[in-house]
Amino acid sequence: MKECEERTVICENVTVKDGRLRFAGQDCGELARRFGTPVYLYDEDRLRANCRRFVSAVKRAFGEGGFVLYASKAAAFRQMYRIAGSEGLGTDVVSCGEIAAAQAAGFDLSNAFFHSNNKTDADIAYAMDRGVGYFVVDCSEELFALAVAAAERGIRQKVLLRITPGIDPHTHAAVRTGQVDSKFGSAIETGRAEEMTRLALSLRNLELAGFHCHIGSQIFTADPFVRAARIMTDFAADMRDALGYTAKIIDLGGGIGVRYVEDQPSCDPGEIIGEMAAAMNERCAERGLPLPRVAIEPGRAIAADAGMTLYTAGSVKRIPGYKSYVSVDGGMTDNPRFALYGSPYTVIAAEKADEECSERFSVVGRCCESGDIIGENIPLPPSVGRGDVIACLTTGAYHFSMSSNYNRVCRPPVVMLKSGGAYLAVKAQTPEDLLRGEV
Repeated sequence: MKECEERTVICENVTVKDGRLRFAGQDCGELARRFGTPVYLYDEDRLRANCRRFVSAVKRAFGEGGFVLYASKAAAFRQMYRIAGSEGLGTDVVSCGEIAAAQAAGFDLSNAFFHSNNKTDADIAYAMDRGVGYFVVDCSEELFALAVAAAERGIRQKVLLRITPGIDPHTHAAVRTGQVDSKFGSAIETGRAEEMTRLALSLRNLELAGFHCHIGSQIFTADPFVRAARIMTDFAADMRDALGYTAKIIDLGGGIGVRYVEDQPSCDPGEIIGEMAAAMNERCAERGLPLPRVAIEPGRAIAADAGMTLYTAGSVKRIPGYKSYVSVDGGMTDNPRFALYGSPYTVIAAEKADEECSERFSVVGRCCESGDIIGENIPLPPSVGRGDVIACLTTGAYHFSMSSNYNRVCRPPVVMLKSGGAYLAVKAQTPEDLLRGEV
């Protein structure tokens, strides 16, 4: 019998051969039986390739001063920080937990940028005492708190100001962050950004290193990023002209889109970053401004397509004339993104990948919530049944990091795949783990 050709699904590290789904070259059915389900899988080689792609693109576009920060919120566990650090990335962090994970992994925290629109005094103390390099500041209250904490420690803390450039990239409302009325940052349009700059320069224990912006997520075209780059360059030039201050760093955030389903486009980060650089260089030349160091903050674009989640099907329920369901042994506890954003996914019966998918199902989870859904209108083979391995693709970002213990469901393990092998990066939770903090 002639062997079937291997075909690619969504991303080149996901293939089908002889009717079986493979991830990072490994058989998904066999991985499910070896590690159990649900299980988060990560392709370490893909993670490293994505890191290198961004580092190369940023250096090529912005010169050796350009740098890449891994956006921790996409997936924050020790091995992710080890990989990012070994590939030459800094990181942005948004909590003491992310700082602790990075530090435990041996990450150089002088290359960490601490975000959050509401850092508590305890957060500030924790970060300063561990040598976090930069604070990205959202409000005047934070500037004053940082100045006090820095004075108490006899240090001069580096800060960037989060600036709102007034751009709507037309993504989902929950992931837009650059418009004037955003909860994040200080708007240029209202004059608040200039006020914050004046204040930061007046506080003796703070060193204003530059400006930061982030306009949103899942953006597939260069235009919003180019507009943000121009606006931020103009703002930096305006502050030079008005206050005599020249920014050393402009951090342009992240947000480059990732392909979850076939009808979404593929993005070339190198092209987008190249267009941003061209716009900044042109505007710097026009305004007589030296090009600052430029940072980019990919998170999803590094982690998402390096991840996959495997489940096992339980019940299959058909309601003639209405709809059909396939229930799996995970759900909104390990992937809340459909419940939050209606996010689309590619879902495949891993060991029946060549069967005709002539029925459509709602793939749902095990929680006591009608909104516990992995995907709606998912094409699967009519033979799908209890015990089948169900794969949800492109789950490397905002799955582990957004997982919960709702219904007292334990979090799944994280398994790294590398060069034909596999190793455990995060152990599966047990019921005993859930009870450990209770008295």
